[in-house]
Amino acid sequence: MRRLIVNADDLGFSAGVNRGIVEAYERGIVTSASLMVEGPAAAEGVELAGDLPFGLHAVLDRGGELLVPPEECPRELERQLARFRELAGRAPTHLDSHHHIHRDPRLLPSFVAFAEEHALPLREHDARHCSIFYGRWDDESHPEQVGVESLLEILEEIDDGVTELGCHPGYADGLESSYTSE
Repeated sequence: MRRLIVNADDLGFSAGVNRGIVEAYERGIVTSASLMVEGPAAAEGVELAGDLPFGLHAVLDRGGELLVPPEECPRELERQLARFRELAGRAPTHLDSHHHIHRDPRLLPSFVAFAEEHALPLREHDARHCSIFYGRWDDESHPEQVGVESLLEILEEIDDGVTELGCHPGYADGLESSYTSE
């Protein structure tokens, strides 16, 4: 059996990103989201989410630089989980990370242990990640990669099991160009 998760990253990043994620969920393409608990619009994102399932989008880097040493990763994950529970009033549906930092070999063991301890599915750990549906590389846009035809081709090729398609819906609302160019 095939199962596709369409996960929208960065809930809580801004009002426009929140609005885009919720709209994509209401229109039927997004099936889950990931909340940045320290995002400037995190509380608003939780409020707007309604019945949209969302997990913890752990932020441990800025611009590729780690914000905490690897040995402090478990403590930082606990802090962000506590903030998630404070904002949402519940546990997250899953765990993933900003810029996929959990895939860093220095951090992955901490993420795996944390996910197991809290019974959270760690996204992209045991699910296939569909990375070919991406419209930007080498600082150039490739909108042909993110059209309906490309998506249908990808969906036809998905094997049995769980596949995750990550996305970043949103409205620009004054965001920095590095975010909106994606």
